[in-house]
Amino acid sequence: MIARLSGLLRRHSAPRSLRKQLLATSLLILSVLLLLIGVLQYVLMRNFIYSNRAESMETQLHSVPRDFFYALYSRNAGINPENINNAGQEKSQPSADTSASGSASGSGADSSSGHSNNSGQNGLAGSSQGSLMPEENGGGNLGGLPGVNPGKQRTGENGRPLLLDAHTTIAVYSSDGTFKDLQQDTLSESAAPRLSNEEYDELLSHTTAKANGKYKLITSADGSHHLAVFMDLGRPGGNRILLQMSVETGPLKDVILQQLLIFAALSVVALLAGLFLYLPALRTTLVPLSNMGEAAQRIDAGNLDVRFPVDQGQMEIDKLSQSFNGMLERLEISFHNEREAKEQMRRFAADASHELRTPLTSIHGFLEVLLRGAADNKEQLYNALKSMHGESKRINKLVEDLLLLARMDGAPQLRVSQLPLDEVIDEMKPQLLVLAGNRKVTFDLSYGINGMVDSDKIKQVILNLFHNAVQHTDTEKGSIHISLHARNTEAKLAVRDNGSGISAEHIPHVFERFYRSDSSRTRKYGGSGLGLSITKSIIEAHNGAISVESTPGEGTSFIITLPCLLD
Repeated sequence: MIARLSGLLRRHSAPRSLRKQLLATSLLILSVLLLLIGVLQYVLMRNFIYSNRAESMETQLHSVPRDFFYALYSRNAGINPENINNAGQEKSQPSADTSASGSASGSGADSSSGHSNNSGQNGLAGSSQGSLMPEENGGGNLGGLPGVNPGKQRTGENGRPLLLDAHTTIAVYSSDGTFKDLQQDTLSESAAPRLSNEEYDELLSHTTAKANGKYKLITSADGSHHLAVFMDLGRPGGNRILLQMSVETGPLKDVILQQLLIFAALSVVALLAGLFLYLPALRTTLVPLSNMGEAAQRIDAGNLDVRFPVDQGQMEIDKLSQSFNGMLERLEISFHNEREAKEQMRRFAADASHELRTPLTSIHGFLEVLLRGAADNKEQLYNALKSMHGESKRINKLVEDLLLLARMDGAPQLRVSQLPLDEVIDEMKPQLLVLAGNRKVTFDLSYGINGMVDSDKIKQVILNLFHNAVQHTDTEKGSIHISLHARNTEAKLAVRDNGSGISAEHIPHVFERFYRSDSSRTRKYGGSGLGLSITKSIIEAHNGAISVESTPGEGTSFIITLPCLLD
């Protein structure tokens, strides 16, 4: 029930206009594409901005001498900077006397000349102390970075190093598991995020001192996200040191969201522009379809000669128009054939009724005469019975012809076999000569022409055509010629006479049932007007064709073509 209701809602909510459906579908597809572009833009832009920020941070780290980070690490780790050499390795502890002597000497030399042996050997420690110690630098922050002027010029207004902002943190991880956040030195607003020791150890195994643009996203304890880059500081103090510089991703995401909002606004503008520009384009595009609808409204059963417009400039619509025009043409032919068939059936029923009524009326008249007393007269009785017998034969012949036509129209059953056509005609010569009487009959037959035919049906065809020639030729001067020849795979059988011929207006109808060009003559010889119709049905059942050529006053030729097999 729920599924049916949802289907009804979808059916009623969907626009019924094709134009609106195309517009809605196009805008929906455009919206999905813009959404996919936005998602892809977000992913690519985020990766691009994060990579650029990581490269910038690595550049910041590499712009600072490594000795500065060694000193910073040693102060936070509680290692005396004087015990780390320039290579970042912790020096061995000297003896007390040597240390004391060196200290005294160093202090004396410092007071006298501003230089000492110790500071000459360990210039990193000296410079680091000068920039890091709270007593000398006011808090030990990173304002003493190289390249930054001392005093007030080395830090910003809030005392923060000029190279860093409030969202940047620096931390140091040692391979012994020690993690030092340099928040006091960087004056960062948030603590440095931390990974697990296992993750730091893995980073130590892959991270080098070179810049590679790789970064890692870290989630801090307060839930904020940081983008971090790492640099290997070597082994000061005997442990490997990993320097971590991170920045909150909030400002970077703000930049990405700002770009996405701009893209979303442009997408909305594009959709609105598509809405107002696509409607006229759709209206113009669907004009050919509207023309087809108008043409379809003008078509009905009595007006099938209307055709859909073609060549409207749209290939699909033109193909559809051509298909509909072909269908209309077939429908027109079918309706025409149906009307012709109905007319032929009406005419056939009328002609058959007329043909049957005539002999039946004659028989009925003779019976009335006999009932009135003519039966007592032998001569009148004989004449009446003879006439009734002739009419009954005519009725029987008509019924047989009608049954034969019905069988040929349905599924003709032929007993075909390979026979020489000339032998079939030779067998009929005695019968044909008897029918011809005093008329001249000639034969021109080519031998060796075989065909797959029903011998009895072919004989009936020849007999019908010959009988038709006899009826329309003079008894004494009549001439009938029968010829049989072959051309390629076709046998041509012709029956020609020198009779009265057929006028041009009758030739298209000679094969119609009960059609007579001279009804009085046909009835005189007992014809019913079905002989040529039966002949045509038999020939077509043999996959052949029959045609007629006639000149009034000169004669008529019936030409039959049949498939044949030459020897």
